[in-house]
Amino acid sequence: MSGPATFGWGTIVRLGLVQTALGAIVVLITSTLNRVMVVELALPAALPGGLVALHYAVQVLRPRWGYGSDLGRRRTPWIVGGMALLALGGAGAALGTALVASHPAAGYGLLVVSFLAVGIGVGAAGTSLLVLLSTGVAPHRRGAAATIVWIMMIAGFVVTAPTAGHLLDPFSGSRLVAVSSGVSLIAFLVALGALWGVEPARAPASSSAGDAPPRPFARVLAEVWAEPEARRFTVFVFLAMLAYSAQELILEPFAGLVFALSPGATTKLSGLQNGGVLVGMIVVALVTANGRGPLASLRLWTVTGCLGSAAALAAIAACGYAGPGVPLRPCVVGLGLFNGIFAVAAIGQMMALAGSGGAPDGESRHGTRMGVWGAAQGVAFGLGGFLGAAGVDLARLAFGTVVPAYATVFVTEAALFLVAAGLAARIGRPERDARAIESLSVRHAV
Repeated sequence: MSGPATFGWGTIVRLGLVQTALGAIVVLITSTLNRVMVVELALPAALPGGLVALHYAVQVLRPRWGYGSDLGRRRTPWIVGGMALLALGGAGAALGTALVASHPAAGYGLLVVSFLAVGIGVGAAGTSLLVLLSTGVAPHRRGAAATIVWIMMIAGFVVTAPTAGHLLDPFSGSRLVAVSSGVSLIAFLVALGALWGVEPARAPASSSAGDAPPRPFARVLAEVWAEPEARRFTVFVFLAMLAYSAQELILEPFAGLVFALSPGATTKLSGLQNGGVLVGMIVVALVTANGRGPLASLRLWTVTGCLGSAAALAAIAACGYAGPGVPLRPCVVGLGLFNGIFAVAAIGQMMALAGSGGAPDGESRHGTRMGVWGAAQGVAFGLGGFLGAAGVDLARLAFGTVVPAYATVFVTEAALFLVAAGLAARIGRPERDARAIESLSVRHAV
C-alpha cells in the first residue's frame, strides 16, 4: 500500500501548502466570523461557540473518512474533496452570517449546514493528508515533516487573519461574503496545485485481494480498536490533547486576575507561549532529522514534552500562590516549549504507527487508524477549552477565591499530562516484548 518512502523536502513543503490553505479557511471561520457575530451583529457569544463546537463534534466521523480512503487506496481524492467541502463551508458561513440580520431563519440554517461542511471537510482532508505523509515520508524525516506541516498551517493563520481584516474595512455584509469566498477559492486552488502529481496512481484494492469484497466499516473499526497499540495511542492522544487545550481559555484571565496584567500584556504573554511552541517544534525537527542516535526517538520526545508540560503547569499554579513578584513569563514560555515538543513528536509517532499492524486480508488500515486518532484529538480539543473554563468556574464556587480555583485546574492538567507520559512511554514497546516472549517460548519448546 505505502510503497517506498520517496517524498523529498520539496514534496513535504508542497503538502504543507495544503495545511496552509486549510488553516487560511479555518481561521476566518473560527476567528473573523466569531468577532463579526459578537461585535458587529451583537449576537450572543454562545452562537459562534456552539457552531465551533459543532465543527469539532463532526470530527468523530474521521475514522469513516479514513476507511473510505483505505478502500480506494488513494488519498488525493479525499483531500481534494475535503478541501472543496471546506471551501464551500467557508463561503457559506460568511453568507449565513450576512443573512442573519435580515433573514434570521435562512441565516441560522445556512450557518449550521456550513459549519457541518467545515467539520467534515477538515476531517476528510486532514486525515488523508497525514496518511499520505506517513506513507511517503522516510521514518527519520517524520518529526521534521510534522514540524513543517504544522508551521505552514500556522502560517495560514498568520497571513490570512490580518489580510482579511484589512480587506474587510469598511465592514459590510457583502464585503464579508466577497472576502471569505475569495479566500476560500484561493485556498482551494492552492491545495489543488500543491497536490498535483504527488500521489502515484494505484490499482484498485480488490485487485490485490483476489476480488474479495471489502470488509464493512464497523468490522474494520473493531479490528483497529482491538489492536493494543492503536487503542493505547488513542487514549494517549485524547488525554494529552485534553490537557493541551484546557489552558487555552484560562491562561490569559489567570494572568490578568492574579498578576494584574493589562489586556495588552496578557496578549503578549500568549505570544510568548506561541513562540515557545514554535521553538519546541523546531528543536524536535532538527534533532530527529538525521534519524541517528538515541535523541532521534520520537517516543523519547513525546514523553519529554508531556513531562515538561506537566512541570510547567505545576510551576504556573505555584506562581499564583507566590504572587505578582514571581516571574510568570519563563513558566509560560516553558509551557509553550514543551507543548511544541509534545505536539510535533506525537504527530510524528502518529504517522509512524498508522502503518503498523496487519490486516488479515492484506487491506491497509492507515486511514482508519489515523481517523480514530484524529477523532480523539478533535473531540479532546473541543472539550478541553470548555472543561478548562467550566472547571475554573466550579472551583471558584467551591473555594471562593481565584488562585486556588485556577491552581486546581492547572494541576489537573498536569496530572493528565503525567498519565499521558506513562502511556507514551509504552507506545512502540509491546510488539517487541511480544516478539521476545514468542522467541523465548520457541527456544524452550525446541
